[in-house]
Amino acid sequence: MAFDDEKGLAIAIEEAKKGYEEGGVPIGGALISEDGTVLGRGHNLRFQKDSATLHGEISTLENAGRLKGSVYKNCTMYTTLSPCSMCSGACIMYGVKRVVVGENETFMGAEDWIRKLGIEVVNLNNQECKDLMAKFIKERPQDWNEDIGV
Repeated sequence: MAFDDEKGLAIAIEEAKKGYEEGGVPIGGALISEDGTVLGRGHNLRFQKDSATLHGEISTLENAGRLKGSVYKNCTMYTTLSPCSMCSGACIMYGVKRVVVGENETFMGAEDWIRKLGIEVVNLNNQECKDLMAKFIKERPQDWNEDIGV
């Protein structure tokens, strides 16, 4: 039985809010196995850690620790925002089975690429995710542009 996508996204949203409260970009993630085990959760830490690469999904994978390759193949990556090329590449590299996106209106990542390679992509079109990003972008447009490489 598959894990409930709304519950998975709720964990990612908790992480996004934590990131925002820390002064970072409010993007969160969670790596969850089919049986509902939370293997990792994280949020964008680019500003908090002065990092070029610690997006929400990368932070999530880092917090999951070193796992056997076979573990990822039965997991879903939950992310509050459509994953960029770097984060999509990490999901591809580890063979994550599914990617559930909170929203892709604020930013359309590499969904077509990961879909083409056989990863299921689900967009929950979540208003709370959209609102978090809109608030951050309104308050800190220069930091948002930096985060997406503009």
